[in-house]
Amino acid sequence: MAFTGPVTAATIRKIACDADIIPVLLGSRGRVLDIGRTSRIFPPHIRKALTARDQGCAFPGCTIPAPWCEAHHIDYWAHGGTTSTDNGTLLCSHHHHTIHKEQWTIHPRNGIPWFIPPPHLDPQQTPRRNHYFRC
Repeated sequence: MAFTGPVTAATIRKIACDADIIPVLLGSRGRVLDIGRTSRIFPPHIRKALTARDQGCAFPGCTIPAPWCEAHHIDYWAHGGTTSTDNGTLLCSHHHHTIHKEQWTIHPRNGIPWFIPPPHLDPQQTPRRNHYFRC
């Protein structure tokens, strides 16, 4: 603060909140990887990060390549989810609809999306992931 001297982080956060300034998470080379809730749509640079990580549809056993996939919010946007690499994954159209229709859940583990089927498909709800794009 140019004319007041040092201020606490809590004060800066309050000023930013009051001014409707959105915090962002930056990756290497200054690329934005998390834009909070400023936009529901995944911008190209976050989609590129998802493509680098997932390489294609992340649903177990799917072989659809990344250019044919849609970016999906793991924690739904409508329920307060953010638009970020941590809260996003690539899904082909078929599996994107499957996730919503059949109530699958996704839990990232070490940055990798793991899929948990609904109880009517797997009573033990065994987590699974796509191994096709990984060696």
